[in-house]
Amino acid sequence: MSSLHASPIRKFWGWGVEGAGPSLEQQRGVAKLLAARLGCDEFELAPEPRIEDVALRDPRIEPPETLAKLSDTSALERAGHSYGKSYRDAVLGVARKFPNPPDFVAYPADEAELTALLDWCGDARVAAIPYGGGSSVVGGVETAVEGDYRGVVSIDLARLDQVLEIDRSSRAARIQAGIYGPALEDALRPQGLTLRHFPQSFEFSTLGGWIATRSGGHYATLYTHIDDFVESLRVVTPQGVTETRRLPGSGAGPSPDRLFIGSEGSLGVITEAWMRLQDRPSFRASAAVRFAGDDGFLRGARAVRAIGQSGLAPANCRLLDAGEALIAGAGNGEDSILVLSFESADHALDAWMARALELAREAGGLVPEGVGQTRQRSRDSREGGESREGAAGAWRQAFLQAPYLRDVLVRMAVICDTFETAITWDRFEEFHAGVMAAVGDAIKRVCGRGTLHCRFTHVYPDGPAPYYSILAPGRRGSELEQWAEIKSAAGEALLALGGTITHHHSVGRDHRPWYDRQRPDLFARALTAAKRELDPAHILNPGVLID
Repeated sequence: MSSLHASPIRKFWGWGVEGAGPSLEQQRGVAKLLAARLGCDEFELAPEPRIEDVALRDPRIEPPETLAKLSDTSALERAGHSYGKSYRDAVLGVARKFPNPPDFVAYPADEAELTALLDWCGDARVAAIPYGGGSSVVGGVETAVEGDYRGVVSIDLARLDQVLEIDRSSRAARIQAGIYGPALEDALRPQGLTLRHFPQSFEFSTLGGWIATRSGGHYATLYTHIDDFVESLRVVTPQGVTETRRLPGSGAGPSPDRLFIGSEGSLGVITEAWMRLQDRPSFRASAAVRFAGDDGFLRGARAVRAIGQSGLAPANCRLLDAGEALIAGAGNGEDSILVLSFESADHALDAWMARALELAREAGGLVPEGVGQTRQRSRDSREGGESREGAAGAWRQAFLQAPYLRDVLVRMAVICDTFETAITWDRFEEFHAGVMAAVGDAIKRVCGRGTLHCRFTHVYPDGPAPYYSILAPGRRGSELEQWAEIKSAAGEALLALGGTITHHHSVGRDHRPWYDRQRPDLFARALTAAKRELDPAHILNPGVLID
């Protein structure tokens, strides 16, 4: 079959679509700026790869005639479905290394076709990798699998992309798993509703992918993960279809939804979900607070703890250390910045913002005059359409452009990656110091120099979710060895200091060594038993979560 993807064409090696991102002049400017910041020679930009220059092995298997109409064996689709969007994936893509592409990409249009495909994979001993938007940064959709498989098929759910039913009175909708974020919001907008789940990958990720990876979204407090929005699920497994009962809540034993939320395609393929929705917000208030001095980040953290425990539930409560704020264009490189926002479909927010700013001031925050007043807009306007100025607006734009910039840095042979975690407040300061020391030492040892910065992405009454960013000069051709050593140091530090190996990036293949140590042994055995029951031939996403 021909490719589903019309113009503009998705990059097969990196983030987004061809032609998007920084211009060549901007790329050269980034190279000069980063060289000055890291104190090294100016970086050379490797050319973007072209699909014509990529050599792929021939497919080892062919689908039967009954499934051929679902299948795409074009070089663009096979290369594009070989990896996700991690730093490692981008490095391999720029180097034009695609040694383990899927033998074909399948696009089932309904559950019957998906069931037939899984049946054939089980009979033919073919690994099946469920694929949403392919935005995994932990090797979750990679098609290099170990074991005695005759081949690998990437199952792309792009044809299951409809909002099937909207229950306005309950504020819920039945939605197919292959729908991308923008299309989902477009379908809900006429009803004045929104899922209000905006991960950084929103433009190029799907509902099914969010559920399968326990995605973290827009809300920094209260509704932080996709889990909070799932009302019921429908999942196709190699043993049949399972559908959970749609309810606002239930105390009937362990939740069957929770078995599949976060299962990363290893137990079944999510095809539909009833999702809890919200009225589109029309009231917004935002502000940025400065915390000056060497201890500004820790004082900002204390302000965040007070706000997180106040019950105010801000939509955004992101603390950026001085270096992170400078990179985002939201600060001067000396002050940490707290980005605060509230939103509502029901009421003005001045009282909420006033109390949050009061708590920030009590912790030593510097609040500009006149910030934080409620703005109102129509409920049918598009997300991001309103004017956002100052540090909060600068941070938001940097946040959205970061994946495109990452591809430029990869072409410059810069080590640029992130890792995130969560820790309770009583351990945070010691934890943060330990992570900064361990990973900072690894960066210096492996790269000679570099930067390590931190921000909070999500905040809970009992602790924050710190998110760390690495920038360091790499040695062209050796970047992955350098990256692996730094990543290992980060993983070891997180577990040793009591954090989690991931707060919202999921496990995939890259986090398996630390996930295996974090989860209780008895739970691992129970999960393995569930895998054995649902996928006895072990064809679904081998190597993810379970051996």
